[in-house]
Amino acid sequence: MAEQVDTVVIGAGVVGLAAARALALAGRDVILIEAAEDIGTGTSSRNSEVIHAGIYYGEGSLKGKCCVRGKWLLYEYLETRGIEHQRIGKLIVAVTEDEIPALHDLKGKAEANGMPDLEYLGQNQVKGREPNVNAVAALWSPTTGIFESHAYMLSLQGEMEDRGGMVAFNTPVLGGEVLPDGRIRLRCGGAAPMDLDCALVVNAAGLYAQHIARTIDGLDPNKIPPIHYAKGHYFTYAGKSPFNHLIYPAPVPGGLGTHSSLDLGGVTRFGPDVEWLDVGHPDDIDYNVDETRAEDFYRDIRRYWPDLPDGALSPGYTGVRPKLTTSKDKFANDFIIDGPAAHGTPGYVALYGIESPGLTSSLAIAEEVLVRIDG
Repeated sequence: MAEQVDTVVIGAGVVGLAAARALALAGRDVILIEAAEDIGTGTSSRNSEVIHAGIYYGEGSLKGKCCVRGKWLLYEYLETRGIEHQRIGKLIVAVTEDEIPALHDLKGKAEANGMPDLEYLGQNQVKGREPNVNAVAALWSPTTGIFESHAYMLSLQGEMEDRGGMVAFNTPVLGGEVLPDGRIRLRCGGAAPMDLDCALVVNAAGLYAQHIARTIDGLDPNKIPPIHYAKGHYFTYAGKSPFNHLIYPAPVPGGLGTHSSLDLGGVTRFGPDVEWLDVGHPDDIDYNVDETRAEDFYRDIRRYWPDLPDGALSPGYTGVRPKLTTSKDKFANDFIIDGPAAHGTPGYVALYGIESPGLTSSLAIAEEVLVRIDG
């Protein structure tokens, strides 16, 4: 006998937590189910913990909209809850004169996304802010920041539970079906297998979102996009940070370059790079650091920090992004947040391709989930 429930959110990463909280605050009875034994063990724990400003995304994109909106919501949330964060700022640097047009292009994109506060800096101004950086020009982003993401996720969980929501850990979704009355039955495994008949299902399973969708009979397979796994490596720098802010190279064809970020403890880390994985299921992902990639990191970092010493980088960690395509097109890897109006299944909201800036955007994405239910 299946248990009758109101709302199930699949996936206790940062986006699932934000969505579950928003739904609980809206008066829904929420169960958040997670295959792992804790919150945020996947993509949400393997990133740079950066609060992005909303610079890189195409005008009209969901990423751009959610990043800018989400950034302000996130800062307000962190400030009012006393969660540690810093508006540390970011420099996007042009190492050569021919990279300067990319800075102007970014400034235009940011303004189109509602971010008019980027400041263009000349060579002397860059040197004044970052003496160790080699650059002929830069963009200064004052609203880029860093924060304690796990404390944020714990807060989201607590507020969801305060409104009557609950989390079921070690509860993988094994499959399901769309019932004749429009509800969705989920078959859940784990130590206590159960069937749940849900009035509403929000699929926020990240790397697993498409896989889970394909196991639910009755969902239109043509509305489930493909997924591509992009692994990113991080290397850390042992020693006092050479930088005062985050340092990002000007984007070049093929990527955004090797970033330098800081955590709240002052540790400098570089990455991520991109390695496309040939795996059919997220359970097959190897998260080990390929130390041979350090050679490329040294080369790329020394473009803007020529004094990086030999042997200064140590293997850090890796993360994997759920990409919708391998294309570099600015809209090809936009967020997808589909409700019944898009896929035709009542009581189902699907989130696909929620990669960076998903952490920054999480509260705004939760708002979009509510809109899709109502719309």
